[in-house]
Amino acid sequence: MATSNTPSHWFELTRAPATGTILGSVSDLPDGQATMLALDTGGGVAQPFHLLLLREGAQVRAFVNRCPHFGVPLAARQTQLISKPGTSITCNVHYARFRWSDGVCESGECVGEGLMPVPLDVSADGQLTIAAIKMGHT
Repeated sequence: MATSNTPSHWFELTRAPATGTILGSVSDLPDGQATMLALDTGGGVAQPFHLLLLREGAQVRAFVNRCPHFGVPLAARQTQLISKPGTSITCNVHYARFRWSDGVCESGECVGEGLMPVPLDVSADGQLTIAAIKMGHT
């Protein structure tokens, strides 16, 4: 269960990437898969900011790769990431299962909590960037 000093939004986390940070191209992501991304936002390779990018066709969702139960990435390496394309992503630390569509935990220790969504912008040529923060929204 999250504590009162646990961040509620991605931009409250240490070394959160800035709005406009380039994440790559939609075409670089395997369709129907979850892809782990480690961004150097000031912590170097030892302390990256972890993201999950979920692609379904032209649509890409982003979540902080951080389990709300333990605050650790859902997997240490891409090959360890457990997902059912279009359905769910599973934390391989304690096997909580999160819905692909919105990141809400539907089974495990953190039922009802969820992964932190990160808003994305997709340019006409498929470039992915972190979208501007809209007040009142995550």
